[in-house]
Amino acid sequence: MNALVDVSFFPRNAKPLNSYRKFWAARFGTAPFLPMSRAEMTQLGWDSCDIVLVTGDAYVDHPSFGMAVIGRMLEAQGFRVGIIAQPDWQSADPFRALGKPNLFWGVTAGNMDSMINRYTADRKIRSDDAYTPGDVGGKRPDRAAIVYSQRCREAFPDVPIVLGGIEGSLRRIAHYDYWSDKVRRSIVVDSKCDLLLYGNAERAVVEIAHRLAAREPVHDIIDVRGTAFVRRQTPEGWFEIDSSSVDTPGHVEAHVNPYLMISEQARENGATCAREDEAQSVADQQNAAVKPLTFVPNPQLPAMTGKGLHKVPPRDKSVIRLPSYEQVKSDPVLYAHANRVLHLETNPGNARSLVQAHGEGHTARDVWITPPPIPLTTAEMDAVFDLPYARSPHPTYADENGSHDGATKIPAWEMIRFSVNIMRGCFGGCTFCSITEHEGRIIQSRSEASVLREIEDIRDKVKGFTGVISDLGGPTANMYRLGCKTPEIEAACRKPSCVFPGICSNLTTDHGPLIQMYRKARSLKGIKKILIGSGLRYDLAVQSPEYVKELVTHHVGGYLKIAPEHTESGPLTKMMKPGIGSYDKFKSMFDKFSAEAGKKQFLVPYFIAAHPGTSDEDMMNLAIWLKKNGFRADQVQTFYPSPMATATAMYHTTKNPLRKITRESEKVDVVKGEKRRRLHKAFLRYHDAKHWPLLRDALKAMGRADLIGNGKHHLIPTWQPLSDDYQSARRKNSTPSSTPKRGTVLTQHTGLPPRKKS
Repeated sequence: MNALVDVSFFPRNAKPLNSYRKFWAARFGTAPFLPMSRAEMTQLGWDSCDIVLVTGDAYVDHPSFGMAVIGRMLEAQGFRVGIIAQPDWQSADPFRALGKPNLFWGVTAGNMDSMINRYTADRKIRSDDAYTPGDVGGKRPDRAAIVYSQRCREAFPDVPIVLGGIEGSLRRIAHYDYWSDKVRRSIVVDSKCDLLLYGNAERAVVEIAHRLAAREPVHDIIDVRGTAFVRRQTPEGWFEIDSSSVDTPGHVEAHVNPYLMISEQARENGATCAREDEAQSVADQQNAAVKPLTFVPNPQLPAMTGKGLHKVPPRDKSVIRLPSYEQVKSDPVLYAHANRVLHLETNPGNARSLVQAHGEGHTARDVWITPPPIPLTTAEMDAVFDLPYARSPHPTYADENGSHDGATKIPAWEMIRFSVNIMRGCFGGCTFCSITEHEGRIIQSRSEASVLREIEDIRDKVKGFTGVISDLGGPTANMYRLGCKTPEIEAACRKPSCVFPGICSNLTTDHGPLIQMYRKARSLKGIKKILIGSGLRYDLAVQSPEYVKELVTHHVGGYLKIAPEHTESGPLTKMMKPGIGSYDKFKSMFDKFSAEAGKKQFLVPYFIAAHPGTSDEDMMNLAIWLKKNGFRADQVQTFYPSPMATATAMYHTTKNPLRKITRESEKVDVVKGEKRRRLHKAFLRYHDAKHWPLLRDALKAMGRADLIGNGKHHLIPTWQPLSDDYQSARRKNSTPSSTPKRGTVLTQHTGLPPRKKS
């Protein structure tokens, strides 16, 4: 049995999750599934629910689904928790299905942002939804968190609404909305929720539930970390740091009198110019009146802290005022500045509260955001994942055979059905990713014993298990038990990434605990294979050749997905990703250890098109690299600006928030407009004939017509096939979807379905 040792030395000065006295309703025991109907409540002996959770996902009782985690955690605290999953939002009636909650509503759009779930990167409506039975789209509204909150308020106006989930996390301040192409207000204002919980919310939701159960008014709960709420003004006793502008006052320049003539002769004779004398006199008078500011201690405020002469306000009583919603809406530079400040205040060890004004005059109110939640300890992580999950969808979704594998299959559950999450958080800091904004960059790891117990539970209890664990990972496959070497540096650090531009010297890169867990896991009885499906941070992996050998020899099923994202330094620096040299080093190790194991295995690299900072030449060079290395991408990803991400701020403002923002600071090349986005995507799919005309025109305009030809060293040919209808490998045997032109004779080659075999 391994000791519960935390990688991070971060001081956990938070109340442990298991230290609360259980609510009286704990006497009802544990439910096989959290109830979704009155009939289920009756079977459990309940007359009401203390908390009702509303989610845009189908209810799957599995630790990979946020509502299941929150529901089971609250149940473990003794509360009666019901779930309303994917309700019809056209009226408030479906929200009354479980009756009036005794304490509060818990609202989330689901595991995914509802807009990203509904629309592609090209703003086209998706026809599917992996979190819905049968993969059917359209079962949740756009901006589901707002819609659900409004219906909850309509159903029972006096019940507090606590909003959570990734949709709320990424919209806690004024944010750029890609789908409407404008800056929207904080979701706290739009949803009219009483509290927003951002990030992993176990600590916050447990504390709030117990305080509401003790009949504390929800509007008095303003001191819980990881929350956002509306208040009218900054309370007494707080230091407000004004960061609402990037403009600083400068020296008073001399204003020239336009009515005096310039005397070139006076200068030649060594005399002074009267016009210049008058202007300088005015400037001297103004500058003489300028006096340095004198700061005096305010007896009503807490004492300043710090060593020596440099004194700073105490962080726990400091709040940073961001530019207001009205300012960031009208000024892209201030939007970029606000985004930079937000990301600098993400370390739970040193983050300060943030405040952003919304509205003016009598409608003015502040959105107040408390510092990020304290990360869970290893013991608390184990407790979360050891809760009594059924590990399957609710029986309501079963087909006529009582199975979830047929027409009612939920693809998202199928994907993680036999996988195990071993950690949370990511210190990579990729600018296009939202993990840091949601989970933070401090790694929270489970114990080895807890992970092995879950593998055994899957083996013994999950129907359809064949002995193969599909993944043993998390946000990143190989950050398990990695963290800062010293607690002082970790608590004070404000860097957005521990691995960019290089691996921090204070970061532990020992993969030993992960290697040991891999070996113990695959030695369990009944386990045939353990695959690693999570994304691999290969710049970390190459620091441990032993780990790469272990991974390649035992945990790759023929293909390993990694994400270099690009080959050129321009976009890579804006992504905060390592150079392509790290990929080359990992590939050589991968090929070497695959050969030693006698296996033919391949890397599948992922790339992003149209990311901020990417020029047309960058994409052309990437296409040349792809062809040189024999890669033909069947599916490619165009940059998708998700709310609050650093890359999204670049996209909206053309500024780089990774550096100090000024009016004259670095301008980023942003790929906007359908034509240019299509061109960048076409470079990734250089082998697709339907993109060749666009690529020919672009290469000629770029002065690279030498890449057009029929040789091996050319990127695209000079000729065009008679039919350039492209079909992916998955559909190569399917009937073409295009309809024949009118007057065309139908044959098996032009659209007639093949004959049925007798």
